[in-house]
Amino acid sequence: MSNPSTNSSFLLTGFSGMEQQYPWFSIPFSSIYATMLLGNCMVLHVIWTEPSLHQPMFYFLSILALTDLCMGLSTVYTINLDFCITQSYFIHGLSFIESSVLLAMAFDRYIAICNPLRYSSILTNSRISKIGLTIIVRSFFFIIRLKFFNYCHFHILSHSFCLHQDLLHLASLMLVICILLLTAILILFSYILIFKSVLAVASQEEWHKLFQTCISHVCAVLVFYMPIISLTMVHRFGKHLSPVAHVLIGNIYSLFPPLMNPIIYSVKTQQIHTRMLRLFSLKRY
Repeated sequence: MSNPSTNSSFLLTGFSGMEQQYPWFSIPFSSIYATMLLGNCMVLHVIWTEPSLHQPMFYFLSILALTDLCMGLSTVYTINLDFCITQSYFIHGLSFIESSVLLAMAFDRYIAICNPLRYSSILTNSRISKIGLTIIVRSFFFIIRLKFFNYCHFHILSHSFCLHQDLLHLASLMLVICILLLTAILILFSYILIFKSVLAVASQEEWHKLFQTCISHVCAVLVFYMPIISLTMVHRFGKHLSPVAHVLIGNIYSLFPPLMNPIIYSVKTQQIHTRMLRLFSLKRY
């Protein structure tokens, strides 16, 4: 019996029934894409051109910015299975990469605060490279399994891109979120250890330093997980909602973190903020 997935093609409906409003939709979406690309490119430029930022924390931040850049993959109206798997990797695989990078950054903050004397010996360039390779391989093998599912029902995806929940639903499987959930638990555990360590020597100066060190990362974690939680809740309990709401939440899931991360790190990370201001002042004169 032939595999139904071998000749699978999918129809991406997007904002179905609102085709006349597409020219108006293009204005905010184009602005978001332009801001996203500019912000992440500037973060990468600042980190790569400033030798003082060649540290583990900023290596992870550059991986995060590069991941956010790749999230802006364009879509088409109809798409075959192979390209849909490719697009799923760039959208959802990069989400797994981003969650893993956020976990690595949490580990970086834990070492920097709780074991600062061994920071440079623990987070060496070789170890960072191995962490990065592990993150990429993990996300690749998680997404590539979609290629071997049997797809049933109508091959119509309810979003403007190959949303992972849609593919799993067509494959007659429930959404597996254990990887992202495990990552979130490990990030939370790292901050529990950080707060426990700081409480032992608590002072106003120590708490201020902790806040300045961790606030940007905490904001990035919230920006990443809030759209995922919203998307999961809408797919699980929002059957009565308009299809437009589902598509809108799906686009927020794919665009909100890449848009907000460079803003967060440019404002809340002093080293990035200072060099961004210097970059703009050089362009002015």
